[in-house]
Amino acid sequence: MVIWNPNKECMSRDEMSALQGKRLHKIVEYVYHNVPFYRHRLQEMDITPDDIQTIDDIRKLPFTTKKDLRDNYPFGLQAAPQSQIIRIHASSGTTGNPTIVGYTRKDIGIWSECMARCLTAYGVTHDDIFSVSYGYGLFTGGLGAHNGVEKIGASVVPTSTGNTEKHVKLIRDLGITGIACTPSYALYLAETMDKMGITKDEISLKIGAFGAEPWTEQMRTEIQERLGLKGYNLYGLSEIMGPSVSYECQEQHGSHICEDHFYPEIIDPVTLEPLPNGQTGELVFTTLTKEGMPVLRYRTRDLCTLLPDTCACGRTNIRMGRIEGRSDDMLIIRGINVFPSQVESVVLSMKEFAPRYLLIVDRKNNLDTLTVQVEIRQEYFTSTFDTPAAIDELEKRLASRLKSVLSIAAKVQLKAPNTIERSQGKSAHVIDNRKL
Repeated sequence: MVIWNPNKECMSRDEMSALQGKRLHKIVEYVYHNVPFYRHRLQEMDITPDDIQTIDDIRKLPFTTKKDLRDNYPFGLQAAPQSQIIRIHASSGTTGNPTIVGYTRKDIGIWSECMARCLTAYGVTHDDIFSVSYGYGLFTGGLGAHNGVEKIGASVVPTSTGNTEKHVKLIRDLGITGIACTPSYALYLAETMDKMGITKDEISLKIGAFGAEPWTEQMRTEIQERLGLKGYNLYGLSEIMGPSVSYECQEQHGSHICEDHFYPEIIDPVTLEPLPNGQTGELVFTTLTKEGMPVLRYRTRDLCTLLPDTCACGRTNIRMGRIEGRSDDMLIIRGINVFPSQVESVVLSMKEFAPRYLLIVDRKNNLDTLTVQVEIRQEYFTSTFDTPAAIDELEKRLASRLKSVLSIAAKVQLKAPNTIERSQGKSAHVIDNRKL
């Protein structure tokens, strides 16, 4: 079994802890002197970099949240000077402001290194032809996977998303052996193959790197059977790096974390106290080597466990289990983070609508769908929008604004006043019909 970097992926626990402690002290010193936000936060807690000497001292440090990133938009948490930032990615936030993440040349190199570990664990070699079918652009998926494929010397085909029939043709004609995409898109590829009359025996796919959205073991089984490959989980988030933070090996039992670069913790999301390995809680990451935008104890809101037992593959890096849910209300739809508060901000910006809305998420033909139901205010419903043409025009306007904010298309259904179900308790704004 090939391991890309055995010196780092197979370190003893003592060696790894010692390395993490040294890197933690260095990164705390770095942000203390280069990020006013962290310096002020640490000073408020009466902590200096000299107080952080071992990895166990991480518990002394403050947490970082999505709100902190949003409040410091766009470059408030950037540690490196702009002259050293060679790439900027962005992810959606809970308001109109995205999360801006800058990368130095060293960051891009580490990202490529970690992605190479992932792909090698899946069995990818320089002899493979690999299709990257995540979106390219501000989303980290496309370029993140792309750089890793090139790092190990395989041939990359930057297919991105869309034009699926052409993609299927390329998979067949080029003899593509690996693919990186969302699991729902992998099933959509399988359906497109069926419509085109192409069977899995006519293609050469053998490896799939699937991430950016939740998926089940049942979905994995279906993908593997229909495409004739072996599917592996790929985890990442732009605030930490992008795809490659953790990865499954061929054992397919938990995802190995690149913990020499990203230190994981599991905390109780209510008390914020650390939990022992094996217990389910909120996943927290500290970037140990990142230069552009390092983060201390970033609360991912993902709920999972850290697996303490050893892996038969030979890697000693700790593994994380499947994501079991979220400690907040964020939805992941077709690989995009969607918050109900984003929808609310759009609805409330348009005078025609009452503050009553409902998000209905479903999975049809193996692709996620989003329907947004919104009530029209009584005064507009009875006067201005009393014809089908007027309703249709308003639906289109709302759909356009939602797409601009959410970065995905949503079907809009306008409702008559007082027709969306009320609750005497906390209002339920989301119905998720996906079986995740």
